[in-house]
Amino acid sequence: MKSVFTKISSFILALLVLFSTFSFTVAKHYCGDFLVGVSYFGDANNCADELGEDDCDSPKVIKKKNCCKDEIQNIEGQDDLRASVEKFDLAKQKFVVAYISSFIYLFSDEEKKEKKFLEYSPPKLTYNLNILHEVFII
Repeated sequence: MKSVFTKISSFILALLVLFSTFSFTVAKHYCGDFLVGVSYFGDANNCADELGEDDCDSPKVIKKKNCCKDEIQNIEGQDDLRASVEKFDLAKQKFVVAYISSFIYLFSDEEKKEKKFLEYSPPKLTYNLNILHEVFII
């Protein structure tokens, strides 16, 4: 379960880094007040295909008034992904070490009983038989 969660979270973080650095351009073409074309990869379609002879791109109409306009939006991604180590002073380092170690020990089992010396046989006990049976020579 832990490995599945780790894989999913690492995949989501990789996508987050990818999309935060991704930049693109949106091109829009307006004829009058109406949006005629939108393009994400190239130039937007103009209104010459729909209006016919009196379209906005003809020289006669452009001289009279400029009814067509192109709008371009640049959406920039993040360029700097390097973490700054200079701002990471000793107090912050101590806090991170204490936090990580307490987090690791939070989920550990304290009732683990270690069986030490599994292949060790204790020495044979020698008894003083005279004292054991209370037999004394007088």
